[in-house]
Amino acid sequence: MLSKLLKPEIKDLLNEKNLSTLKEVLNDWTPADLANLIEETSEKDRVILFRLLHKDLATDTFEFIEVEQQIELIKAMGNKEIAAILNEMAPDDRTALFEELPSSAVKQFVTLLSHEERIIAQTLLGYPEDSVGRLMTPDYIAVNPNWTVSESIKYIRENGKDSETLNIIFIVDEKGKLIDDLKIRELILAEPDKKINDLMDKNFVALHVTDDQEKAVVVFKEYDRIALPVIDNKGVLLGLVTVDDVLDVAEEEATEDMQKIGGLTALEESYSKISIFQMMKKRAGWLSLLFIGELLTASAMGFFENEIGKALILVLFVPLIISSGGNSGSQASTLVIRALSVGEIKLKDWFFVMKREIISGIILGSILAILGFLRIFVWKSFSDIFGIHWFLLALTVSVSLLGVVLWGTLAGSMLPIILKKLGADPAVSSAPLVATLVDVTGLVIYFSVAILFLSGTLL
Repeated sequence: MLSKLLKPEIKDLLNEKNLSTLKEVLNDWTPADLANLIEETSEKDRVILFRLLHKDLATDTFEFIEVEQQIELIKAMGNKEIAAILNEMAPDDRTALFEELPSSAVKQFVTLLSHEERIIAQTLLGYPEDSVGRLMTPDYIAVNPNWTVSESIKYIRENGKDSETLNIIFIVDEKGKLIDDLKIRELILAEPDKKINDLMDKNFVALHVTDDQEKAVVVFKEYDRIALPVIDNKGVLLGLVTVDDVLDVAEEEATEDMQKIGGLTALEESYSKISIFQMMKKRAGWLSLLFIGELLTASAMGFFENEIGKALILVLFVPLIISSGGNSGSQASTLVIRALSVGEIKLKDWFFVMKREIISGIILGSILAILGFLRIFVWKSFSDIFGIHWFLLALTVSVSLLGVVLWGTLAGSMLPIILKKLGADPAVSSAPLVATLVDVTGLVIYFSVAILFLSGTLL
């Protein structure tokens, strides 16, 4: 908000080349506001603004800037400037930047780091992609259980400056194994001569360094934490993950799932940054696949060509039938994908989901069946289009709606679970895919019911 209010003033100072005044103005801003301002300006002005910031403010601001703009700024800097920024960046933010750079560039930038920071960077980059290890920072505070509260607070004062957070203090044994954690509030309010061991309840939650980042999102939400420790196979404390990093992961995962649910491959870049060619590549594959699926709908129509020829009136209700099945399937698919992604349901809950969706399908199908029957009943009062067999036709449409909606709901709910079981992303069973699947099977259900009820009359 601040950057938007003062942007005209900044623009004027840039145009006038009044850099001394501009420097004074910018260095009174917060890193978040500066990041917003820098992202809103042109690439040329972006570099000028960033270079006017003093060292510490530049580093803090850099961490708030989107990765794409970070890369642009790095390209405009010399090695000395890059080294200063990279060495002062939080290890997890630096890892996020390195992940977006070519390996050749990463190798070059790692050599600009101090010996200590180089070890940290290489360690974090050595963990599997999308693992908690890539998110964590080794900047934490840990105390010994045999220390007194007074000794611990003194240690925190002396060593806590570079810690990612001081809200949570970790307790480790002589081998570095995590044995508990404490809120800083508990420590401050405790008697100074009390032992840390007396404050412990050994009831803590930790992430494993190789855990998937999506699991971290679920754990943070479940336990309502602002920071969680990260341990290895032996329980040794390696670092911590803070809630701000997890929120970034949650946003990325939600965006990816939404894009897949919409029927396209997830975009690696933002909508405003990705090229038209790349976007077409992401969309064309799924669109072609769905088109081929819809060709099966035409084949299903051709299979019932004789029935259609005898009772052309049946074609009027085809869009009604298949859209109802597709809509119900898309609803169920979206609900189950979301529930799986946030951990509300597990694979073992498949039978619970199936029972729930069968009941839902019957209720929803019955509602639409009644509406469909009433549609024909009311319409026949104003037109003879349905003829003397309107009741059988209405019954056919109603029963078909019940069957198609039930099938759509069942297919939409079970497909994500099946894909998850097979190790695929449940979001792949996107709404368009489920709708296409239900379109084909919906036609089979509809014309099969028509043959059952209308044989000897319209058929």
